[in-house]
Amino acid sequence: MRGSIFVGTSVDGFIAKPDGGLDWLTGGGENSEGSEEAGFSDFMATVDALVMGRNTFDIVAKFARWPYGAKPVIVLSTRPPAASPAGAVVEWMSGEPEEIVARLARRGFEHLYIDGGVTIQRFLRAGLIQRLTITQVPVLIGEGIPLFGPTGRDIRLRHIATHQLSGGAVKSEYEVVG
Repeated sequence: MRGSIFVGTSVDGFIAKPDGGLDWLTGGGENSEGSEEAGFSDFMATVDALVMGRNTFDIVAKFARWPYGAKPVIVLSTRPPAASPAGAVVEWMSGEPEEIVARLARRGFEHLYIDGGVTIQRFLRAGLIQRLTITQVPVLIGEGIPLFGPTGRDIRLRHIATHQLSGGAVKSEYEVVG
């Protein structure tokens, strides 16, 4: 099973404002619903399912257009489910990252897109993310939800590529070593 992230960050390392706001993402070649220039559609074509936290789902569910089409979205939450957007294929699960991945592997999923600050952090600590695509948008937002938190150990990365997008954002791709 492969786990990947594809995320936009501010230069100061935040993926959202404290209230979950993503308005700062527009510009720099990236937007809150994914940018063709940043390669979101190509990335999504390689993914079998998404795994995201409840807070991320609540934010994305408010987008004008559901960005994941009919791709299965697994929302991690112990709270009762909220209404899903029209056309969205949403399932609710809880458990440790290893348990979630094992359940999804038994169902034949091979490549998971992991999204949301805490969810990314938990899956990274568990060693379940192999590839990171991070688009750094040229803005400082000063505070918010950080992409990374304590890892408990060094996580070595191998740089694959970096591209500057037309609006000034910089997309870097990494592989987790080991």
